[in-house]
Amino acid sequence: QIQGMPYGNCLLLSDGPVNNSTGIPFFYVTPKDNTVADLLKNPVASLTLPEADGNFCRKNVIDPEDPRCARLTLTGQMVTVPPEEVEFAKQAMFSRHPVVRKWPRSYEWFFMKMNIEHIWLQSWYGEASAIAVEE
Repeated sequence: QIQGMPYGNCLLLSDGPVNNSTGIPFFYVTPKDNTVADLLKNPVASLTLPEADGNFCRKNVIDPEDPRCARLTLTGQMVTVPPEEVEFAKQAMFSRHPVVRKWPRSYEWFFMKMNIEHIWLQSWYGEASAIAVEE
């Protein structure tokens, strides 16, 4: 009933093994997930990372949904990780989320990554700044 309509979903992500962040979001996904099925048809996606994952809001006891807590939004194309990058994607994902090793193999898990095209940082009450992808 919502075919063709955008919607959000929560997916585990990693941008590299611990102590080797790359800035490239990797995902361990299954084609049985409607989100992934949609991305395989139309790979355009956005990803919002809340500052709640950092220290500022927690340290200052600020609600993560408060506008003072920054949000970084990445937009781009979701693509299947090519064979030459799969080992790195495995290290990236499994080092940060070891539980995924135990996920049922029958779900046909594979790796995707986002090729980032645009970055926006919303840092205060609706104010957004574009950030160069190279940064």
